[in-house]
Amino acid sequence: MGVSIIIKTLNEEKRIAATIESALAGLPGGIGEVIIADSGSRDRTVEIASGYPVIVVQIAPPAQASCGIGPQLGFQYSSFDHICLLDGDMTLDPQFLSDALRFLADNPDAAGVTGHVEEMQTSNLEYARRVQRNAPENRVGDIDRMNGGGLYRRSAIEKTGYISDRNLHGYEEFDLGVRLRSLGWKLHRLDRRFVSHFGHTSNSYRLLVRRWNSMYLFGTGELLRASIGKPYFGRLIAELPELKLWAAVYGWWAASIAILLLAPGIVSGIAAVIALAAVIVLLISVKKGGLAMGLYTVVAWCFHAAAVPAGFFRRRLPPDAWIESRSVGTAQ
Repeated sequence: MGVSIIIKTLNEEKRIAATIESALAGLPGGIGEVIIADSGSRDRTVEIASGYPVIVVQIAPPAQASCGIGPQLGFQYSSFDHICLLDGDMTLDPQFLSDALRFLADNPDAAGVTGHVEEMQTSNLEYARRVQRNAPENRVGDIDRMNGGGLYRRSAIEKTGYISDRNLHGYEEFDLGVRLRSLGWKLHRLDRRFVSHFGHTSNSYRLLVRRWNSMYLFGTGELLRASIGKPYFGRLIAELPELKLWAAVYGWWAASIAILLLAPGIVSGIAAVIALAAVIVLLISVKKGGLAMGLYTVVAWCFHAAAVPAGFFRRRLPPDAWIESRSVGTAQ
């Protein structure tokens, strides 16, 4: 009943010590291992991690950082029958794994179980928005994905071929979830805390730009591309309501272009486009309870919608290909 805890890292020197300590303390009966799967940190993440009794591995060229590459890298080095995924800016609830192992033992049709992700940095509008909405992170019972990580059965993962598609810069949890569920497995969220998440404290708009530059926002398009021709493609489309939202954004952009083309003058056309945008922001602000959240939400929609085609047309590598890596440190 041991657990391989895989901690995904990329420049997490501020939080990695606390994350590792919580993982080591959370191993039920101390049985298991902690694996640091690093995607090429340029700070002291690896140095700090190497001071603990953990396995430290890091991608090596030509492998490139992505959200999907960390779990798969750690999985390559794991050895226990249960796999727990954490991010390097999370701390694990000390009793979660014991409760999760009991749940999986009592529910043989469950491939994975998780709990609530407690957001600790809600001053950032992105994380505050997650808390407000009816997101997958907040639902209890049977779920379609385990956003934020959780505990998986190795046997279920092996039936899908791999734990995480190395090409995905986002939506890797949903990809794994839909692959597992297409084989008849279930996923479940307990009504208890799984981790505390200490996300970014930087400006929300700066975070959006950062996520564009890191290709994190490309995940939706990459997921669509990866799923074409798969037996679960129809299910995936039906279970991603954000696709309808991005389509609505494209409709808004198309209407704005039409207004500019059909307006009697450029000034009147621009004024009408600005007025339409202002109405949309105002309506969302009323729904979200404030202008700051409303404006940020609309801007975030635009970023996400623009990223879909960018992700869809990216070159793909075989998702189950061995990830080029090097061992930095081994458990002491």
